[in-house]
Amino acid sequence: MNTQKNTHKPGAGKFMAGFGKVINGKKSRLIAVAGLLAIASGLSACKKYLDIVPDNVAVIENAFKLRTEAEKYLFTCYSYLPKNGDGWFNAGLMSGDEIWLPQSDQAHWHPAFRIAQGQQNKDRPLFNEWGGDLKGGDGRYNYLVMFRGIRHCNIFLENIKDQTKVPDLSASERERWIGEVEFLKAYYHYYLLRMYGPIPIIDKNVPESSAPEDLYYKRMPVDDCVNYISALLDDAITKLPPRIVDENKELGRTTQVIALAVKAKLWLMAASPLFNGNSDFAGFRDKEGVALFNPTVDQTKWEKARDAAKAAIDAAEANGNALYTYRNDVFNLSTETKTQLNIRNAVTDRWGTEVVWALSNSYFVNEALCMPPLVRGSNTDRFQLQGVWAAPIKIAKMFYSKNGVPIDEDKTLDFTNYMQTRAAVTSEQFYIEPNFVTARLNYDREPRFYADLGFDGGRWYMKDGTTTGSDVNGMYVQMKNAQTAGFGHFTNWNETGYFIKKLVHWESTTNSNNAPTWKSYPWPEIRLADLYLMYAEALNEVEPASPMAISYVDKIRTRAGLNGVVESWSNFSRNPGKYGSQDGLRSIIHRERMIELAFEGQRFWDLRRWKQSGEELNKDITGFSILGKTTEAYNIERTIFNQTFIAPRDYFWPIGNYETRRNPKLVENPGW
Repeated sequence: MNTQKNTHKPGAGKFMAGFGKVINGKKSRLIAVAGLLAIASGLSACKKYLDIVPDNVAVIENAFKLRTEAEKYLFTCYSYLPKNGDGWFNAGLMSGDEIWLPQSDQAHWHPAFRIAQGQQNKDRPLFNEWGGDLKGGDGRYNYLVMFRGIRHCNIFLENIKDQTKVPDLSASERERWIGEVEFLKAYYHYYLLRMYGPIPIIDKNVPESSAPEDLYYKRMPVDDCVNYISALLDDAITKLPPRIVDENKELGRTTQVIALAVKAKLWLMAASPLFNGNSDFAGFRDKEGVALFNPTVDQTKWEKARDAAKAAIDAAEANGNALYTYRNDVFNLSTETKTQLNIRNAVTDRWGTEVVWALSNSYFVNEALCMPPLVRGSNTDRFQLQGVWAAPIKIAKMFYSKNGVPIDEDKTLDFTNYMQTRAAVTSEQFYIEPNFVTARLNYDREPRFYADLGFDGGRWYMKDGTTTGSDVNGMYVQMKNAQTAGFGHFTNWNETGYFIKKLVHWESTTNSNNAPTWKSYPWPEIRLADLYLMYAEALNEVEPASPMAISYVDKIRTRAGLNGVVESWSNFSRNPGKYGSQDGLRSIIHRERMIELAFEGQRFWDLRRWKQSGEELNKDITGFSILGKTTEAYNIERTIFNQTFIAPRDYFWPIGNYETRRNPKLVENPGW
């Protein structure tokens, strides 16, 4: 596993470069961190944490004497953004079921994946963003702990709003900085709410001199949390710039569009079944008897989600965001390959037009874990091209048929015996190597299947795959035991037979005698396609079977090389009128999100908010028989892991025994 930290890389802009020096163990006048919630004994001596302050200065007031030092503290507030470009730190990407790691070798396992394995616990919670790992992390990562980030945001806002401080800061820049940190503070609350459910609202820090009982914080009802975060985002939006003008220095800093997009995600989550009228948590109360979940469905939340998504879309499009399409083709590529690049580059294109929010503090660093060796030579060393990120067969089955409908609905194509094999014909050469024998599951699929997944016999286009850049007679995967990309290395192999092609930049260089050169990219936290699907989902809940909702889904399908919903279902589905009902269109939109946003860390959170994890995460993880050396032996489905999700307990992670014992006002999540 690549352990490189990516606080700043070429192309990221310069705003993350000046975090300043860490001062440890010195007395400062910092205020008590809300999320750490005070130790029951010795409350007057609040625990100190690493604080980023001006060089060689340990007193907070000095951080706000001049603009240069205050800017460092601004970047401190940014430094708590999640490092989602590294799968080790991306809870949504690795805690569910869409990416699986080698089962019998734990070299690449990490806390998020251990949650997928059913190892979450309350004694020492995994991926602990509430209180952090008590023993300094898991050996690699001392968790961000979002309450620390909120504390820093409060310190910054308290000082920067004081007009007597930072006298060399212009009024317009002061206003912008306040908006940026208000956004970050709102986002950190949202991040915790999504992970833990009801959380404390930390609007202001409590002074160290406060009475012990004032240092305890309690969890607030979900609706209060949502309304607080939404209002804080609204405040930020009025102060933020619509777009980044100085791209050399400021790419990655917050804009109105980013804040509007996060507000849309907040309200979509709040309107969804997990948070909206969830009777499973009707009895969840704090120690004073206050209900933390409202068991009554509130339809107006869907209206707010609809309006927030539309506002985000309008702002994004007005500021230049658009669905990515591959242009300026100099290699005379086939239509099939260009469509695949439409899909892949929507994610991997650096600062592309489709990316609404890219995390410049976190470039994607796991391309080697996604890509198999495709040709023989020094670059087939598994320590360089490992390909250990694997998609289970159920994820491969999720993608549509070439007719744009689920494979179990397609009335013209039979996928009943999806492990049955046949040889590819010449007309399929841009998807599968001609004459290669592979499973039925890999034939007659939509372009996103071939853009997202690599498999035995599957073509894998890279710019350097041929000497001319052509996609004719290009590279492909050989996956059987002892073959180039197959099982045979004692530590690194793909467990299921499906590689994650989508996340590999097509211009990375791998077909040479030198080590691969990866063209990394800032992690696309929010894409315009996500906003389109959010709007469609909310529209359908407010206006059942809305034609406008269908039109936004069709924008994405068109880019993906598919016909629209109405045409596809009418002509090819066994349920041709499915899109005409609210339930049917809801199912279509959900499936479209699962496919379009696959391997981007969205599926895990969507399944939770829809309350579908209890079904989907209790299905077995299966793959091909990777020990097989022949076509017959390899193309057999085998069970890899019996995944278990305990509902409703597992919808929210535990705060942990340590936190609940030291704060008498805290209640643990139900089931833990």
